Amino acid sequence: MSLRARINSPEPVNGHGEENRLVGVYRAKLLEEIDLAEMSSLAAADRRVRLERVLGHIISREGPVLSTVERSQLIRRVVDEALGLGILEPLLEDASISEIMVNGPEQVYVERSGRLEMLPLRFSSNEQLMQTIERIVSTVNRRVDEANPMVDARLPSGERVNVIIPPLSLSGPILTIRRFPRAFTLQEMIAIGSLDEQMTLLLAGLVRAKFNVIVSGATGTGKTTLLNSLSGLIPEGERIVTIEDSAELQLQQPHVITLESRPPNVEGKGRVTIRDLVRNSLRMRPDRIIVGEVRGGETLDMLQAMSTGHDGSLATVHANSAEDALMRLQTLASMAEVEIPFAAIKDQINSAVDVIVQLTRHADGSRRVTEIAVVDSHGREEYRIVSVCRFLTQPMTADGRVHGRFGYYPVPRRVADRLYMKNESLPAVFGVADSEEQLAVRRTAI
Repeated sequence: MSLRARINSPEPVNGHGEENRLVGVYRAKLLEEIDLAEMSSLAAADRRVRLERVLGHIISREGPVLSTVERSQLIRRVVDEALGLGILEPLLEDASISEIMVNGPEQVYVERSGRLEMLPLRFSSNEQLMQTIERIVSTVNRRVDEANPMVDARLPSGERVNVIIPPLSLSGPILTIRRFPRAFTLQEMIAIGSLDEQMTLLLAGLVRAKFNVIVSGATGTGKTTLLNSLSGLIPEGERIVTIEDSAELQLQQPHVITLESRPPNVEGKGRVTIRDLVRNSLRMRPDRIIVGEVRGGETLDMLQAMSTGHDGSLATVHANSAEDALMRLQTLASMAEVEIPFAAIKDQINSAVDVIVQLTRHADGSRRVTEIAVVDSHGREEYRIVSVCRFLTQPMTADGRVHGRFGYYPVPRRVADRLYMKNESLPAVFGVADSEEQLAVRRTAI
């Protein structure tokens, strides 16, 4: 195999790719020729240009003889190793990739359009992968070692990062990067089949009429994307406080306060949790509170805020169905430091939560709103939800695609009346249920 072919070949040579060997050789040569003091004084963009120029001279002087494309690829790899995240840099620039998963130095997976694929990329060693990981976590004043083998961090461009290393990981260092989700409008979500026009009209009316909405779904179903789209329906005259672990929501209203939790520093101090921020937000005179995701004791504070004057609040929760969402909220609320009977928590949930929007990622990678359900229980009653819209799945076709249609059902009278009082219209395809019999066939007791 020629040198040119080996440079671009994904196949390993003696356990590592020949390209990785060349990158290591020229990275060492580059370090020998540059002035580190001079480099540190340059801006990031100028630093990259300077390294590319020096490396180009080295390759011209010492070889190998490469085509223009091969030369550019080698220069980029070396500079990415020296300044950026190495082989991950092109992946972070690829807009079609939603997640990057590095399972040790030998395996790199990405998610595109909801499907996983393994790439012909690899790190040269555990040490090189660890250098990349340390470069990421150091930007947020964190460290990763045997004493701190699990780290959550965020890249400057907003991507969420999770790291777990040996001895907890038996597969070597594991790095997972969740891309910053692109802001989709509801019309764009209609175009890709995530929901339809009638559901959008209903959700728009519910948000504007200040119903408290919980967006539920498993990991990677698009909860944050939908939450961001729904938040765009909030009128501009309201004061909105957003609370997230990593600031991903991109609200366009003029009066938005963005709060982000903070992990502890290297001494284990300075942590600010989602619960701390929810409590503080109540003193900020918000009209609505948007919580990126509830996963602990902050759920109780959020429920209290929803039922005490902050109608129209939004949040997401990990759950596999609308029914599971209510049970998970109850479990999370019970994790607060204050010991509250389940009956009292049930009262809070029945009082606070009005609507659950369930999202599902199908086998073909598509993401859809599969149910819109209204909470129909009160006080300390057992939970009851009424489905007003469902995605009715059809048998999978030979091409592996999931097809189906959205079904619409009458909404409870109290929901229709509340929309009417807020001057919001109910799409005609839904109708109003005026009898218990109409609700009973779609009501689920939990």
